Amino acid sequence: MLRHPAFDPVAIEIGPLEVRWYGLMYVLGFLSAWWLGRRRAARAGSGWEAAEVGDLLVYVAFGVILGGRLGYVLFYGLQAFLADPLMPLRIWEGGMSFHGGLLGVIVALWLYGRRSGRGFWAVADFCAPLVPPGLFFGRLGNFINGELWGRPTALPWGMVFPPAGPEPRHPSQLYEAALEGLALFAALWWFTARPRPRMAASGLFLLLYGLFRFLVEFAREPDRHLGFVAFGWMTMGQLLSLPMVAAGAGLLWCAYARRGAAGER
Repeated sequence: MLRHPAFDPVAIEIGPLEVRWYGLMYVLGFLSAWWLGRRRAARAGSGWEAAEVGDLLVYVAFGVILGGRLGYVLFYGLQAFLADPLMPLRIWEGGMSFHGGLLGVIVALWLYGRRSGRGFWAVADFCAPLVPPGLFFGRLGNFINGELWGRPTALPWGMVFPPAGPEPRHPSQLYEAALEGLALFAALWWFTARPRPRMAASGLFLLLYGLFRFLVEFAREPDRHLGFVAFGWMTMGQLLSLPMVAAGAGLLWCAYARRGAAGER
């Protein structure tokens, strides 16, 4: 049995200035996306300039932060918001939703595609492999904070999270970091190393993320104020992931069906 190290949530403290680990993980996520984006832009025939990546990430950053916070309020904290309408403004208290952040990023990519004249799918396919490293760092931030722990387990790597009680639990944050971060990145980086039909990279991202998140939710403790939201076993994370799986499969089918109909090889 392991015990969570109970990290200090503050990574750097200079006088009154505090830099928290969770915020630092966001910075690392955006930096990794910027670096990988410039590498993708440098590939022969990419059609992108390295200088464009910074502008694109400004749009994405706003989409992630605004969408993630609003998504958390709507999907997980609606009752708290109704009781305290100023709650969404207190971002230092935590509370971000991946699915809300994804919706925010979709809007941001649409705006950037329209402004740049590239179109939504060209921008989304370019960004798809840049996202998983940010998810990896975000889940590490959850682990450092000792939040979003897993369900009780008797497995040897079960970990005690003191706020959750004395039972050893799945370190589900690390499961998500491995699947949503490392495995998803490896699959997408390999997939996009050669030209693919339009919408295929975006479809693969949605499909794999939805599957990985759905599976990990079986080891993750449901949100206490929500519990199981359907069938006595389905969590909110699983409910929100099902449309992603369906949309991803649909996009992949459309991408390759359209290529086949056009006679492409």
